[in-house]
Amino acid sequence: MINKIIISAAAVAVAGTVAYTAANHTVSDAKDMLKAIHGQGKVTDDMDLTGDSEVDVFDLILMKQSLAQKGELTDSSVKATEENVRYIGRNYYDGETMWLVQSGSAAEFTVSGRSAEITIKGDSAINNDEKYRPRFAVFVDGELLTDEIMSVSSKKIKLFEGETDRTSVVKVIHLSEANNGTVGVSDISVYSDSSVPVAPTPAKDLKIEFIGDSITCGYGVEGASNYESFSTSTENFMKSYAYLTAEKLGADYSAVCYSGHGIISGYTSDGVKNTGSLVPPYYPNIGSFTEYAKPWDFSAAPNDVVVINLGTNDSSYIDKDFDERKGEFVEKYADFLADVRKNNPDAHIICTLGIMGCTDEYPLIEEAVANFCKETGDKKVTCYMSPVQSASDGYGSDWHPSAVTQQKNAYILADKICQVLGIESDQIGLDVAADASYDLVINSADNANAAKYFSDYDKSLWINVVSGGDSIDDIEAVVSGIGIKKDGEYNITFKATAPEGAEIPVIIRGKDGTVYFSDTFVSKGEKTPYSAEFKSSVTDADAQFVMQAGGKAMEYKNLTIYELRIEKTK
Repeated sequence: MINKIIISAAAVAVAGTVAYTAANHTVSDAKDMLKAIHGQGKVTDDMDLTGDSEVDVFDLILMKQSLAQKGELTDSSVKATEENVRYIGRNYYDGETMWLVQSGSAAEFTVSGRSAEITIKGDSAINNDEKYRPRFAVFVDGELLTDEIMSVSSKKIKLFEGETDRTSVVKVIHLSEANNGTVGVSDISVYSDSSVPVAPTPAKDLKIEFIGDSITCGYGVEGASNYESFSTSTENFMKSYAYLTAEKLGADYSAVCYSGHGIISGYTSDGVKNTGSLVPPYYPNIGSFTEYAKPWDFSAAPNDVVVINLGTNDSSYIDKDFDERKGEFVEKYADFLADVRKNNPDAHIICTLGIMGCTDEYPLIEEAVANFCKETGDKKVTCYMSPVQSASDGYGSDWHPSAVTQQKNAYILADKICQVLGIESDQIGLDVAADASYDLVINSADNANAAKYFSDYDKSLWINVVSGGDSIDDIEAVVSGIGIKKDGEYNITFKATAPEGAEIPVIIRGKDGTVYFSDTFVSKGEKTPYSAEFKSSVTDADAQFVMQAGGKAMEYKNLTIYELRIEKTK
């Protein structure tokens, strides 16, 4: 806020008191000056445009005024170089075309003029089977202009046209994955009177890299069902947990992800090791295909956070002989952590696995992380297990995560990133009961008696009431460790099986018994759904969700709670 006030005041001062003759500045000059002002670049004498022996925001404003000066309306063609276009993700410029190589790789820029048009290029992947050609989208001022499969070597797309000047933000993004080719951005044609009709958008403060497989690519996220086979037309990185996490945190991102790939083995249907589909050998390069197998410059835009989501495909190999093969996975995973750390010396590294199962493999990642940290003393590597996708959230093509599952995992990952960066998470979209513990509290002094069984697989708690005691609160299903925030708004959902017509109190309370929310669940029999909203009046990191099943009415009856979710909505 302070910087904005200073700049605003400076603009007034400069406009009112300084006479300035426009110089022939470029966007690159403005970027160099901005870096210098922030102490990230060299200060040169020619940056002192105000003549006061200082380089500050006053000089930057004059620079921008110079760039914005009007001339005659002319047609111009601008190349998609880094001077003109902001590169997002791992892209490659070959002197003519900027190729969007990886999932989510994008070009973003502002364009000013009466009309604008962009030329999109296709590589050899336009000759693939129709199901495996690259998919891309173009957005103008945040609105989708076109979403297409690239099937030709070149095409022009009109961005806008009219009789008056317009300045718009344009984004061209690769929606499918590097495995199935790329799309390129070539010329940007503009009819404009601006001296700089095309300029890159500013970079964001936070940079996150995502390393993964088909889950990260957004494989099949738009598929109609798990029985639908793969097509790039249903693969959309913008609906993957990776893109959604970056969007939620207002971060720039890059992705390195290949469907079917792993750490020691890619996907294998017969248990034979697939060494042709490994991510580590490709990680240092822009892409895997020969024309894009150029070294990636990690120092150009250092990552603040690196997320590794690998192991799902390795499981198809490891599970065939788990005890024999697990050691190699632990060793090679730690080796890959060393490569990631070498290229990202200051980044936090977060390792995860589990969306498509792999509950046996996740402890191997914990072991690899522990070994790596012990050996190196690295204190910036953490891991967590992603919740396994559920049928209730649907499936994408070939049993891959649905859009709902991807979004839920984005909420979780965003919270984890906030934790490692030491910034406050808004927790919106987070299930605050996800890591809670389930128990049964029985008041035996009132002769209450019941048995329980908890299944971690589907988070279900089964209670068999033998004797209900004297009061409804003599038997309580208690879910502990729920973090709620003052003024936070939450949606409670679950399913429960109880005798038809049974009325069971539902409570959110503190450990001291203070009630924050209360309601009554009325059973309609098998897996009756329940939903309610409440606004918390307190902050409590260890609140409890309670269902009371005591009293004579519940004797010799069962209560089962399924799929409890307490989601923060605001």
